[in-house]
Amino acid sequence: MTEQILNKLREIADSERVLINESMSKHTTFKVGGPADIFISIKDTKEAIEIIRLLCDFNIPYFIIGNGSNLLVKDEGYRGVIIELGKHFSSIEVNENTITADAGALLVKVANEAYKASLSGFEFASGIPGSVGGGVFMNAGAYGGEMKDIVESVTLLNTKSCEITVKSCSEMEFAYRYSIAKKEPLIILSAKFNLTHSDKESIKEKMDNLKALRVEKQPLEYPSAGSTFKRPEGYFAGKLIQDAGLKGYTVGGAMVSEKHSGFVINKGNATASDILTLISDVQRIVYEKFEVRLETEVCML
Repeated sequence: MTEQILNKLREIADSERVLINESMSKHTTFKVGGPADIFISIKDTKEAIEIIRLLCDFNIPYFIIGNGSNLLVKDEGYRGVIIELGKHFSSIEVNENTITADAGALLVKVANEAYKASLSGFEFASGIPGSVGGGVFMNAGAYGGEMKDIVESVTLLNTKSCEITVKSCSEMEFAYRYSIAKKEPLIILSAKFNLTHSDKESIKEKMDNLKALRVEKQPLEYPSAGSTFKRPEGYFAGKLIQDAGLKGYTVGGAMVSEKHSGFVINKGNATASDILTLISDVQRIVYEKFEVRLETEVCML
């Protein structure tokens, strides 16, 4: 990365938000990953457009992240620019029965705002450790709910034209862990959610029940990227892994959780290579035993 590009980036964003050789272990829930050449935390849409236009003009690779909760960055790091839509890009607005939230807003915070406004529908996402952008991007879901159930519209940035567009829920082409943003050059800037007025106590009770289920069934005490594998049609990934005798299977500091076999955890000082090797081993052994191919839900960078 040339000094010229770095200076131009610092002209667009505040210098303290433009970091050099930033370890990605600080920005992923797996707590692993090597350094990014440059790491920028974006504060608004104008800044995002200017930075992406600059990087495209100079043909510099970039990657967008949110809370880093569904991301595994390799130990070698990333040769290019990581653009974070995070805490500086996280406003939440409630208007009657809708909530509009920036891509960097955490799902748990949106769920809490919904609760305070007596709005129901967001409870399922109250424990998902991701951001609005990431949640919409992959149509995140849990306990019977998905983003597609509550999204009214999504505001996106087309990275080719640098134009802003708004798509309806149907135009987002939501499917299991999928949205149109996975195939087209689109960055999610914000989403508008359509919720239902309800009794505040019942909303709180549902959120508390889901939290209790997560604490009981998921290894929340260890760094992870949440559920590691997609659900194969007709099966449950966790059960396949457990039936293959892989509960507690370990590679270096990475382990198949003994609490929930669908989670790969950082038991302590794991490297990205440990995690990648473990994932590959699990996929191979499950296929050998059951002829079912496990696909990762986690994005590899």
